[in-house]
Amino acid sequence: MTGLTRVVVRFRWVVLGVWLVILLAGGYSSSHLSALLSNTFTVPGTDSERARTILQHNFGDRSDGEFLVVFKVPSSSDAAARTRLQAALGDAAKLVPGGTSTPLAAAGSHILYGSILSQLTIAKAKGYTAPLVTQLRQTPGATAYVTGQAAIQHDLDPIFSKDLKKGESIALPIALIVLLAVFGISFAVLIPFIFAACTIMGTLGLVYLVAQHLSMATYVTNLVQLIGLGIAIDYSLLIVYRFREELARGGTKDEAIVRTMETAGRAVVFSGAAVALGLAVLLFMPLPFMRSMGVGGFLIPIVSIIAAVTLQPALLSLFGRKGTARWPASAFIRDRLHIPLRRMAGTVDVDKGWWSRLAREIMASPGWFFALGTMILVVLAIPAIWLALTPGSAEGIPRSPQSVQGFDLLKQAVGAGALSPTQIVIDSGPGGDVLIQKTQQALLNMKTLLEVDPEVAAVQYQPDIDSRYIDKTGRYAVVIVAGNHEYGTPQAQAFVHRLRGTIIPGAGFPDDVKVIAGGGPPQGVDFLSKAYGVFPWVVLVVLVLTYLLLLRAFRSWVLPLKAVLLNLLSVSAAYGVLVLTFRWGAGRDLLGLYQIQQVEGWIPIFLFAMLFGLSMDYEVFLVSRMRESWDHVPDNGRAVAHGLERTGRIVTAAAIIMVAAFSGFMVGSIVGLQEFGLGLAVAILLDVTLVRMVLVPSLMALLGRYNWWLPDGVARVFRVKPSPLHPTAAPAPALSPSGD
Repeated sequence: MTGLTRVVVRFRWVVLGVWLVILLAGGYSSSHLSALLSNTFTVPGTDSERARTILQHNFGDRSDGEFLVVFKVPSSSDAAARTRLQAALGDAAKLVPGGTSTPLAAAGSHILYGSILSQLTIAKAKGYTAPLVTQLRQTPGATAYVTGQAAIQHDLDPIFSKDLKKGESIALPIALIVLLAVFGISFAVLIPFIFAACTIMGTLGLVYLVAQHLSMATYVTNLVQLIGLGIAIDYSLLIVYRFREELARGGTKDEAIVRTMETAGRAVVFSGAAVALGLAVLLFMPLPFMRSMGVGGFLIPIVSIIAAVTLQPALLSLFGRKGTARWPASAFIRDRLHIPLRRMAGTVDVDKGWWSRLAREIMASPGWFFALGTMILVVLAIPAIWLALTPGSAEGIPRSPQSVQGFDLLKQAVGAGALSPTQIVIDSGPGGDVLIQKTQQALLNMKTLLEVDPEVAAVQYQPDIDSRYIDKTGRYAVVIVAGNHEYGTPQAQAFVHRLRGTIIPGAGFPDDVKVIAGGGPPQGVDFLSKAYGVFPWVVLVVLVLTYLLLLRAFRSWVLPLKAVLLNLLSVSAAYGVLVLTFRWGAGRDLLGLYQIQQVEGWIPIFLFAMLFGLSMDYEVFLVSRMRESWDHVPDNGRAVAHGLERTGRIVTAAAIIMVAAFSGFMVGSIVGLQEFGLGLAVAILLDVTLVRMVLVPSLMALLGRYNWWLPDGVARVFRVKPSPLHPTAAPAPALSPSGD
């Protein structure tokens, strides 16, 4: 770290020039990113994916690239109107490359609907939504709506952008206020914002490059900008804060930068690595959607680490002592307006400060405080038992877009499952014929069983090789089943289990005929099954990697274990709050959030990976300062009190900024992002208050000198200095302004 910092300071203008190029290139890339993003939930290696592949290759039907056109008409029985609308649907299909139209079907007395089939991916298909709407809205005698997954995705893109701006309008002013409270009126306030702009744009530039080759989720832009804002400002805040302390110790500006990077810079690297490790495991999830979210999340801390060890020292060198000093106006504000800028900036005596006194009060009765804090987290975690998952939902989105209005019309007329129906593929094998009597009889048996199922709203199938239900070779047939409920609901998921477990086996298909359940509900079931089949391994890998990383950072085998266990408890509490808020409606009116019975399936997995890393930020900041104090004087009470005093204010300030950034998700209008934002905000709030202020000091008081123990053998394996259980006592050196 020392050598790298000296090189960066020496060539600061080159480093700043490189980051300026990254900033501009990232800004350009981000403006073209939206068209490449889409939410796709394909599940490789499952029946639903095999069905999707057959439908795409043999029927020209890719469900995520299909448009569902809904006509609201005076009378659905008007034959002339139906013929005219069928022709309009066919003409519209020509706007989509390779697009074909299906026969219109009636849904009630005022609705006709049909599909425009395509083999386009959802990311490419959604670009044809506007031309389709423009042409079909000109059809006389009917009001046309273009819906389907691609159309809804197209109409939601501007809503995502609007929500992002709304979130930033909340997070940025709060971040500015906190930075002013920490630094006073100073040019130092600008450094975290410059740092954040460069890291966010750099990350978005990398996402743009990745999106050229991989499917990337629509949520990635919001994820990078809001989480990137919180992480970047936090890291920069910590380093600038420590730089001021090091300047107060004396020496040259460059020496202060080097000392800052050896301490705070090192802590940021370990913190960023912990976040990156937590998110890196998502890259190995067998689901493209989760992997794409993992890519975006993983790149945020990686770019932040690179910027922390290059851009940050260059900025400190550029701003220097004068650029980071408080202006005289700060004293005026403090003295005349009674705003405690100096106290917030951390110039009080580390032995007499509020945080130090709090730590000593807690450590005086550690058992009671530990029991109380643990009980609160456990009570919050208990509702997580009722956590119900959905692969996705069209309910938790605004109802104003025309595509959603069309979906709602069809939902009322046919059923909510009409948007993403079940598609049952019958494969008679190479050279086989689905039109033979035994197979057709089994198909009729299955159709009968489906029609009496309580979840089925409509069954579509015709034994005609010229229809959309049998491919031209005669090998494959498809039965389309619209459900009464949306594809991710418990009723739809239960139907999939009945379909695969009893309906298909009970239809009596010949042994050489394969029947594969695909489409919306089966794909949703497969998504959850595969994701949560892997999730326990994700948890295990994150726990082990985090423990090993922190063991080396803290030079202790006990402190990383404590951190892992407390983080598990705070993540569980976040899950419980999701149930309290979204399923049971607690605080719904106050917060203006959706009330929905299920949490989107990607949320708990991504929350766990993200929170485990983010929580380690504060753990590393706090315990690193405690470790420094212990290494000077092996006194556990002193180390805990000094560490909390020197980091309590800065960690609180950083957490406020982080919570503000996460609140940007909550003010949006998409339920998945609301759930994600609330889970993150609650967990960080609990972590920085209950965990860091109460549980950490009380537990460390109970563990005593065992906190700092790292046997010689373990130290040699990790190539760090050992930490004996009975260190040699030494006279306490005079404290520097930084508390060392």
